[in-house]
Amino acid sequence: MDFSFLHKTTSILILALISFLFLLFQASNASIHTYDNNPFRDVGNSALLPGGSEGLAASLDGARSFIRFENVTFWRTKAAADEHSEMEHSTGLVQVVIFEAADRNNIGGSAYGGQRSICCTPDLAKLEGCKQGEVIRMPSATDINWPIVLNVQFSGNYLSTKMDNVDVPITKTGMYNLFFIACDPKLKGLVMSGKTIWKNPNGYLPGRMAPLMNFYVYMSLAYVVLSVIWFIQYVRYWKDILQLQHCITAVITLGLFEMILWFSEYANFNNTGIRPVVITTWVVTVGAVRKSLTRLLILCVSMGYGVVRPTLGGLTSKVLLLGATYFLASELLDITEFVGTISDISGRARLFLVLPVAFLDAFLILWIFTSLSKTLEQLQAKRSSIKLDIYRKFSNALAVTVIASVIWIAYEVYFKATDPFNERWQSAWIITAFWDVLAFALLCVICYLWAPSQNSQRYVVVSRISNNWWSICVGIKMPNFLGRSSKESSISLLSNMYSHFQFSSFSFNTHQTPSWPLA
Repeated sequence: MDFSFLHKTTSILILALISFLFLLFQASNASIHTYDNNPFRDVGNSALLPGGSEGLAASLDGARSFIRFENVTFWRTKAAADEHSEMEHSTGLVQVVIFEAADRNNIGGSAYGGQRSICCTPDLAKLEGCKQGEVIRMPSATDINWPIVLNVQFSGNYLSTKMDNVDVPITKTGMYNLFFIACDPKLKGLVMSGKTIWKNPNGYLPGRMAPLMNFYVYMSLAYVVLSVIWFIQYVRYWKDILQLQHCITAVITLGLFEMILWFSEYANFNNTGIRPVVITTWVVTVGAVRKSLTRLLILCVSMGYGVVRPTLGGLTSKVLLLGATYFLASELLDITEFVGTISDISGRARLFLVLPVAFLDAFLILWIFTSLSKTLEQLQAKRSSIKLDIYRKFSNALAVTVIASVIWIAYEVYFKATDPFNERWQSAWIITAFWDVLAFALLCVICYLWAPSQNSQRYVVVSRISNNWWSICVGIKMPNFLGRSSKESSISLLSNMYSHFQFSSFSFNTHQTPSWPLA
């Protein structure tokens, strides 16, 4: 395989990660939606600024769900303000529009089937009965008070105007969108500052993220159970532990640590409404390390490391390079997706960062199955029946995992393609949860097949020597060395074998039947 592309990819990812982190730490670290002189952009016949999009549950008894506006201030250009006198009352209108995704067609309209407009035009004023210069709003079929439109007026020739602090109660579960819209063309160059607080009945977590907090509780418990079972065997048979089993221990520890950190991060987010950049970055970094190490573990197992071959030899540097490249790609993707993310709609940047991770995963799968095929051929040639059975079980589990991954990716593409407005946000958490469950299931299979036991180290030696003992037992004539008799040659061979065992510091108990852990 050609690994030259990995060097180039790694260098590009390192530069991208450094640049992205520099920009990220300059940004706001609040989970509450904050606006720091955010500019409006022209959309059709309006100037528009998206304020956020979240899934909100309806208010419950004693627990309110709302969108709160605090210190929201609009600033217009000096040229726009100078067009008016100090005594004028209404010199510019900004409208705050809140609507559920299901009512998206209730905002805006089109005249004679033409291009859809957000703001009312003279033709639409005649057809729709809207007020020219304002946002077109049609009442919802389920509640005539929705969508909500709040008006904020500029006065005289003032450069700024401040919106009253107000709470908008949420009485129906749905995906809610907030937009700040100006229909007056004289307000070109408008900017806004302030913040909005979106709260569900049970806390500040957006609706799509809220179920994940409970999910990580169960995943933490699952890792605790696996850790207890594994570490009992690990400590019990410490002297017989393989290098491969040390790697499995590291993956289990990282997995447990990651699940606990995710729960803590979401719990803090839910209770305070704040999502600090540093904490979230630390969590996704631990996750990226765990995912990278897990993939390298599967690759090393497929190569027969620690069981069929004592070292990776010349492949060590290539394996480490692949692991480092995957870590950087995964780190960039997770930072983009999670760090500073508070809305329930993923950014477009994620689409581009998914590609390197997907490419590396495909390359890893190809390398893993190629190595696994060679390992199985070696075991068949050596007639190592017990090891062969272990690796066949592992290859079956790996094949099931890959098939499940492909099916789930297809479902994820279908899910997102058929839900462009995130109306199925209440079940979107399953997309993320599936990958953690699948990784845990495969880890459990690896732990079962390579569990620590008193025979972990001895089996490798016994397997190599059993072939010699078998040759003697079936009566194959041993070669005559230096003119010695067959009997002398056999005694010399057995002596050398015994010396080899002593030199390797292994003990060979003829009264103990060789076995593989949990096989």
